[in-house]
Amino acid sequence: MAVPAESIEAKPPRKVNWVVAGIGLGIVLAIVAAVFFAFRFVEQERARDLQAWQIRLGIVGDSRSAAVDEWIEMNFAVLRELAENQALQLYMTELAMGEEETEDTDQSAEGIGEGLGEGLGEGLGLDDPSDETQEEETEEPTEQEETMGEEPPADTAAQATYLRNLLEATAQRTHFVAPSTTGDIEANVERVGVAGLGLADAAGRPVASSSDMPPLTGKIRKAVAQALAGEPVFIDIYIGPSNLPTIGFVLPIYAIQGDEGAEGIGAVVGIRVIDKDLFDRLRQPGEIEKTAETYLVRPSASGATVEYLSPLTDGTAPLKRALALDTPDLAAAFAIEKPGGFSQKRDYSGEEVLVTSRPVPNVPWVLVRKISRTEALADTDSRLRTILIVLVLVTVGVAVTIVAVWRHGSSLRAMEAAERSRVSSERFENMSKFMKLVTNSQPTIIAAVDGTTTYTFANEPAAREAGISEEDVIGKTMASVMGPIKANALAEINTAILKQFAIEDDVEEARQQHLLHFGEDDDLQVIKSDHIPLRGDRDHPPGILMVLDDVTELTHERRRSEKMLRQLIDTLVSVVDRRDPYSANHSSRVAEVARSVAEEMGLSEVEVKTVDIAGSLMSLGKIFIPPELLTKTGNLTEEERTLITTSYMVSADLLEGVPFEGPVVDTIRQMGETWEGQGPLGLAGEDVLRTARIAGVANTFVGMISPRAYRDAMTFEKVSNILLQESGTKFDRKAVSALINFLENRDGTEKWAHYREKPKEAA
Repeated sequence: MAVPAESIEAKPPRKVNWVVAGIGLGIVLAIVAAVFFAFRFVEQERARDLQAWQIRLGIVGDSRSAAVDEWIEMNFAVLRELAENQALQLYMTELAMGEEETEDTDQSAEGIGEGLGEGLGEGLGLDDPSDETQEEETEEPTEQEETMGEEPPADTAAQATYLRNLLEATAQRTHFVAPSTTGDIEANVERVGVAGLGLADAAGRPVASSSDMPPLTGKIRKAVAQALAGEPVFIDIYIGPSNLPTIGFVLPIYAIQGDEGAEGIGAVVGIRVIDKDLFDRLRQPGEIEKTAETYLVRPSASGATVEYLSPLTDGTAPLKRALALDTPDLAAAFAIEKPGGFSQKRDYSGEEVLVTSRPVPNVPWVLVRKISRTEALADTDSRLRTILIVLVLVTVGVAVTIVAVWRHGSSLRAMEAAERSRVSSERFENMSKFMKLVTNSQPTIIAAVDGTTTYTFANEPAAREAGISEEDVIGKTMASVMGPIKANALAEINTAILKQFAIEDDVEEARQQHLLHFGEDDDLQVIKSDHIPLRGDRDHPPGILMVLDDVTELTHERRRSEKMLRQLIDTLVSVVDRRDPYSANHSSRVAEVARSVAEEMGLSEVEVKTVDIAGSLMSLGKIFIPPELLTKTGNLTEEERTLITTSYMVSADLLEGVPFEGPVVDTIRQMGETWEGQGPLGLAGEDVLRTARIAGVANTFVGMISPRAYRDAMTFEKVSNILLQESGTKFDRKAVSALINFLENRDGTEKWAHYREKPKEAA
């Protein structure tokens, strides 16, 4: 037999034990934190090892860079030895002087051509038909040659032979020669110039050279031209005629008596094929790392690629590999971009490496020192992996132990919690009875509602106001208990407080007090409401405690008092107005203007009333000024002007003992103060009451816009300009801006146009 669905009781949802959940979350967070710090420790250790490798690679990079620089300097030293040879300098000086004296002498030119070997221009072989004659002439040394050692004979042909022999011997000694080849070369086949030493004159023309010197063409000629200007020139690595990496050096030659800072009279050129001497310098003595490598790179002329200048471990020959500079994580590109830097990049073969670099002095080369990351950090990764596993296992073991201990003691805690819950329930019940007793003894309505305006608590006056019992109020909405109008007004306030309380969680900051008006005239009801936020718990959502007090009678009484005060003020103002027809209505106009400015600035209701009353009573002190002085049409004396302009201080003294809701007396007393502190009290800026600053602007405005016995009324435009000019010095800029905005955008000009009319009594 089927059981009706209505007879089956719904199983209540299981409540979340937030304490248990919090403990579990804490354990999880502790495990996560431990694992995080374990990984962090491992990363820190790896960073230390990387720093150690940076130092090791940097030391090698510095030493290899110095070795390469030493090799370059060694080659320049060879050329410097020739350039500073006095015999060579003497010959080049005589050659330069001879060209200047007899440029068109055929015999001299022919002799020099025979001596220098015109073959230099064709390959600098210097083979000449007159060799036999030269040999005969040099078989017996002259007296000069015997006394000067290396100094050549004075004869031009002999000098050329001497220079060629000097260059040949120096080239052989310093390896400025073509690399050795196997096999015989036929005698009638001209050998292409590959490497050697040569001389050029001041015009860049070849003078003499060793046997394998290439012709002075292309980049060599350009380098000679630069050297003649007085600076050493380095010809960067290129693939020479022998299809081998070739390099060049050029130094200027100066006259013996010349100034070394001037242009050279010639140049010595050295071209050599790069041999093992340079590349061996890239190897670190005692190298034990299998993947460590040092090589040279440079950016290409186009700037788009990186060129590898030295042999690579994969067998690539010099200048036979170039990769794009924008290749992702390319070690050579990083070395060129940040010489001296250190990073983890990828090598030319795509392998991840640790790399550092050093710029080679005086040449556009960058020395790259790298080692495979796998080899460099193999021991580190193994050690750190072991440490990480141990730390994680220890963390997990501790966590499991904590959970086991906690579960073992959970039953005891549950029993203690049940007993504490029973005791707390009894205390809560007793506290509730006490709270009801206290709140029911209060004449005000005290009620608590949640965010849906549903009552969760109500005292006896609240239930009596609704005409139902206290138990019946609980669970109902405010609209059903007090009506939709009051309920909507209170609910709007409660919603705003709950939003603020959810963000700030500060009861005192979120607490609010309001004065609510319902109805009009005789049906007007005024309620003062206090709204206090209540924190929620797992059983009750956040709510609002409302304390409602009906202050309708008090409000009516207050309005009657304000009405009587206004009548008294109007009576006092009328007494002053009768004494001076030109000042009639001045006080009321100042009050009207000041009130409009205060409302334009968004001041509170109390501040608006304060400037209104202060403006109305500011002229009360004029009752002590003689009427003939108030209506005087002639110029006023300084004493008379002071008596009139300071009459507001007398007004403040007269009203000193009268109680007002706002600072009326202080507003009147300070209205003569200026923004920069030139008033009688010496107050300046924000030290002057805001109401006094507004009243001062309003008083000045009405005074200028109104006619007086001694002048006509000013225009609104002129008055506005005057106020603007003196804002920031005499007047508050904000008050002046609010006044002008009211004149231009709130029809103030039309509203106050009658201020400019003369009073009928004066007319």
